[in-house]
Amino acid sequence: MHFDYTPTGVCSRHIEFDIDSEGRLHNVRFTGGCHGNTQGIGALTEGMDAREAAKRMGGIDCKAKGTSCPDQLARAITEALS
Repeated sequence: MHFDYTPTGVCSRHIEFDIDSEGRLHNVRFTGGCHGNTQGIGALTEGMDAREAAKRMGGIDCKAKGTSCPDQLARAITEALS
């Protein structure tokens, strides 16, 4: 299933990803943000269990913003799974 998410409090403007029938992440893509970092997040999470990814990335902070691109992805995944 495909999901779209609009992050808040970070440089990226859009997050999209797929979760397959086994609960694994695929095709994680960010629009905006630090291109190398967001590409890295996508590569590292490819095929990863979505719940595990959300658990690992939730709460990561960027520049004392109270959130980050990985944290916003974790929130998006949690929302998608609920």
